[in-house]
Amino acid sequence: QVQVVESGGGLVQAGGSLRLSCAASSRTFSSYAMGWFRQAPGKEREFVASLSWTGGRINYGDSVKGRFTISRDTISRDNAKTTVYLQMNSLKPEDTAVYYCAARFRGDASNWAGDYDYWGQGTQVTVSS
Repeated sequence: QVQVVESGGGLVQAGGSLRLSCAASSRTFSSYAMGWFRQAPGKEREFVASLSWTGGRINYGDSVKGRFTISRDTISRDNAKTTVYLQMNSLKPEDTAVYYCAARFRGDASNWAGDYDYWGQGTQVTVSS
């Protein structure tokens, strides 16, 4: 079982930036496709961004294109520490939501939540106007 943990959420003013991080307990985390989703109160879960396991494909939701960037950083040669980031710039109040990181072993850059096997508990992002 892979445990996925998000961090980096918080309160920011409109126009500001935040960087979310996602780490996992697996030493093969660099071999996972990653997705970021969000859910605002009273709304359905929404696709934000995804990265294929090879890193060759990246997708973004229409509402965040040009403002958000997904990336992966492996800082250890043996892949012991891999972190996935979601850099969020030019934040808007409508970006307020709980953001979830999801993973699938050797998956593609899917925008469908059902394609992911492992999910974090979420981190709250609040953008004030």
